[in-house]
Amino acid sequence: RYASALRQRISDEPPPSLYSVSRGTRVRVFVAMPAAVDGKVAGVVYLSRTPNNIVKHLYGERGKVGLAAIAILGGTLLIGLVFLRTVSRPIYALMERTKRIAAGDRDAIRPLDHHGTREMAALSDAFLDMAEKLHARSDSIQTFATHVSHELKSPLTAIQGAAELLRDSGSAMDEGERRRFSNNIVTDAERLNLLVRRLLDLARAENLAPGGESTLVGAALALLPAEDRLAVRVEGGGDIRLRMSAENAAIVLANLIDNSARHGATLVSITAASAGGKATILVSDDGAGISPSNRGRIFEPFFTTRRDAGGTGMGLGIVLALLKAH
Repeated sequence: RYASALRQRISDEPPPSLYSVSRGTRVRVFVAMPAAVDGKVAGVVYLSRTPNNIVKHLYGERGKVGLAAIAILGGTLLIGLVFLRTVSRPIYALMERTKRIAAGDRDAIRPLDHHGTREMAALSDAFLDMAEKLHARSDSIQTFATHVSHELKSPLTAIQGAAELLRDSGSAMDEGERRRFSNNIVTDAERLNLLVRRLLDLARAENLAPGGESTLVGAALALLPAEDRLAVRVEGGGDIRLRMSAENAAIVLANLIDNSARHGATLVSITAASAGGKATILVSDDGAGISPSNRGRIFEPFFTTRRDAGGTGMGLGIVLALLKAH
C-alpha cells in the first residue's frame, strides 16, 4: 500500500555559504510505494523531497500571481470608485450644504444633485425637510416677536404718555381730565394684562402633550364664564366624551364665544354629536360671518379686525393650538 509522511527537517550539516532556495524550508516529505511481483512484495520504492518554499513557489507561479494581483487591485479600485460615487460624494455634498444652511443661505435648501444610494437620498430628503421646517419655524418666531413687540408697545406708549402728562401737568388739570387720563392708563394696563394672559395660554397650548384625559361636553360647558354680551344655547350632546380636559375644552369654547361677541353676534349655538368614535362640536352664531378675504388669515397670530374693541387676534390661534395638541 501507499504511505506518506511529513517530518521536520533537521540537518546535521551546517548551512551552505550561499542560501539555497531548494533547502530553505524546514520540512521534508517522504513517500513509500511497495513493488509487488506475482502478488508478493518484492521491494519498496522510497522517495524523499524537500518542498519548495513559498518564495520559490510564488516565483514559479509569477504569471498567475501577477494576474491575481491585477484582478484584486482592479476590484479594489472599482469598489473604491463605487463607494466614492454612492457614499462619499453625497456625504461631502450634504456636509457642504449644511454649512451653507447654517450660514443662512436659504437657496441651499434644495435636493442634492446626486444622491447615490436610496438610503442617502432618504437621509438627504429628511435633513432638508428638517432644515426647511426649522427655517419656517425661525420665520414664524421672528414674525411672532415682531407682532408681540408691536402689540405691547402701543399700550405701553399710551400708558407712558398719560402718566407723563399727569406727572407734569396733573396739578393744572381739572378732576375730569385727571380721571380721563387715569382711565386710559387702567384700560391700557388691562389690555397689556389680557395680552400677557393670551401669550401664556398660547405658549401652554403649543407645548401641551396630548394625554388620555377625558371629559363630558357638559362638564366643559359648565366651566364657561357667565356671558352677558350674547346668549349661548346648548343643543344637546352634553353626555358626549372629549379626549381633553374640561379646562382646555372650556378655553376652546370661551375663545370661540368671545370671538363671536366681538363681531356683533347676539346668539351662539353649540351642538355636539358623536360618530365613528369621534366627537364633533359645532359652534355657530348669528353674526356677520367672515369675509372671503379674511378666511385664510383668521388663525394668524395677532390678526384681528376688532382691535378697537379690545381684540388681540390670538383667540383663534389658541383654539387651533389646543385642538392640534389633542
